[in-house]
Amino acid sequence: MALLLGYDVGSSSIKATLIESQTGKVLATATSPEKELEIIAKESGWAEQEPAVWWKHVKEVTARISNDEQQTTKYALSDVEAIGISYQMHGLVCVDKNQEVLRPSIIWCDSRAVQIGEKAAVDIGKEKCLKNLFNLPGNFTASKLKWVMENEPKVYSKIHKIMLPGDYIAMKMTGEIKTTPSGLSEGIMWDFEKDELAEFVLENYGVSAELIAQRVPTFSIQGELTKEAASELGLKTGTKISYRAGDQPNNALSLSVLQPGEIAVTAGTSGVVYGISDKKNYDQLSRVNIFVHVNHSADKPRYGVLLCLNGTGILNSWLKHNFVGGEGLDYEQMNELAAEVAVGSEGLVILPYGNGAERTLENRNIGASVHGWNFNIHKKAHFLRAAQEGIVFALNYGLGIMRDMGIELETVKAGNANMFLSPLFAEAFATITGATVELYNTDGSQGAARGAGIGAGIYKGADDAFVGLEPVKKIEPNEKLASVYQEAHERWVGVLKGQLLDQKTEDR
Repeated sequence: MALLLGYDVGSSSIKATLIESQTGKVLATATSPEKELEIIAKESGWAEQEPAVWWKHVKEVTARISNDEQQTTKYALSDVEAIGISYQMHGLVCVDKNQEVLRPSIIWCDSRAVQIGEKAAVDIGKEKCLKNLFNLPGNFTASKLKWVMENEPKVYSKIHKIMLPGDYIAMKMTGEIKTTPSGLSEGIMWDFEKDELAEFVLENYGVSAELIAQRVPTFSIQGELTKEAASELGLKTGTKISYRAGDQPNNALSLSVLQPGEIAVTAGTSGVVYGISDKKNYDQLSRVNIFVHVNHSADKPRYGVLLCLNGTGILNSWLKHNFVGGEGLDYEQMNELAAEVAVGSEGLVILPYGNGAERTLENRNIGASVHGWNFNIHKKAHFLRAAQEGIVFALNYGLGIMRDMGIELETVKAGNANMFLSPLFAEAFATITGATVELYNTDGSQGAARGAGIGAGIYKGADDAFVGLEPVKKIEPNEKLASVYQEAHERWVGVLKGQLLDQKTEDR
C-alpha cells in the first residue's frame, strides 16, 4: 500500500496527514502544538518565529501519526513513498554555508519592510513593477531581506542562501537548498514577462542572485530524505520529497482548483479568494496579489489571483468572546440565533475592517464599525446576522476587483470549515456572488500529500490525484431572496463608500 504524507507548516501550528494513494483515504492526521505557536514581537509591527521550532513540531506530528492507536486501517510509515510540504507564505529564512539559521524567520505578518517596498516601487517604477511582477514590491520576502541588509549587516554578510519556510523544512529533510517559481513569485522575485528570476528587483536592492536557491518545479523529485532526517522522523531513508507550495496556492490544489475560472475560498480568521487565470493581468491599484500557481508552465500559464480580507472569522470570534460570551453560546448556536433575523438585519450594517489595513481598500485602515443601529429594533441576533452579512459583502466587494480583471465566478470550492459551517453565511455568499458553493472535507496537509503523489509520478496527472475528493455539500444561490440580498448589499456598499470618503477628507 503506497502512502503519501503531507505537512502544512503554519504560523499557528504544524499539521500532517497520511493518505492512501490509490483511494485518497485519510489514514491519520495530527496537529502540533495543541496551543498556538509563539510569535516573537520585539518591536511593534514585528513578527518572527524560530525555524527550529517548526522542525521540532514536524517531528512531533510525524511521531503522533506513527503512534496513532486509533488506526482503523493498519499502516507503517515505512510505506510512505512521497512527502509534500505546504507552508506559511512570504517568510524569510537565512542560513550560512553550514545550513545553520542566522536569525529568526521574519514571517508573513511582519510589517517592518513596508517603507522599503514602497521606495522600491518608486525607484523601479510602478508601471514596470506591475507589468513584470504583477504586484508592487510591498512588504514581501525580498523587501525583508533588504531590511536585514540595512539593519543587520553582520548577519547579512554571513548569508549563504535565503529560503521560504517550506524551503527550510525541505532542507532539513534533504540537506539540499531549493525553491520553486511559485515560491519566488510570493517573495516578489519572479519576472512574469520573462518567466524567470526578477533580477531587476535584486539589483535595486543590491542583493546578489547567488543568495537565491536553485529552482525546481513545484511537482518534481526535489530531494530524498537523508539518513539523519529519516531517523528523526521515523521514516525510511530515500523517501522522495516531491512537492512544496505556499499555503494559499496549496489550499487551491487541495480543492482541485487548477484551471482558469476555478475559484477557492477560505473564511477563517482572514478570508481569501484565490482564482486561477491564464492571462497576464494585474490590478492597477495593486489591491490583489498575483502568484505563479502550482501547475504553471511556460506553454500553459496558470496564475493565482489572491484577494485577502483581514477581517473575516476574527469578527465572529470577537462577537463570541466579547458580545455573547456571558451566555456561553457556541458558534452553532450563534448561527441559529442569527438565522432568526431576516435578510438585511433590518437595516443594521457592520463593516468588518477591524483587523488592520485592508489591501482591497488600497491599504486603508478604516476599522470595524456599526451603522443604522436602532435601540428599539435591533437585538443580539441582528448583530450576529449583520456581522456575517458584512463579511460576505466585504468579500464580494473585493471580488469586484477580480471580476474587472476578467475572472468569472461560476463554481466556488471551499473547505467545510470555519465560516462556511454557518448555513446562513454559505447561502449569503452563494446568493450575493451568484456562484454555486461546493464544500469539501479537505485541508492543506491533505493537499500537500496529494501534491506529493503528483510530483513523484504516483499519479498519472492531477485528475488522478483527487480520487475520493467529493463535495459533502452544495449551496446554490437562493433566487427567491436574491433581490433582498442585493438591496442589503447596496446599502452596505453605500455605508462603506461614505466611510472611505470621510477618511479621505480627514487625511487632507
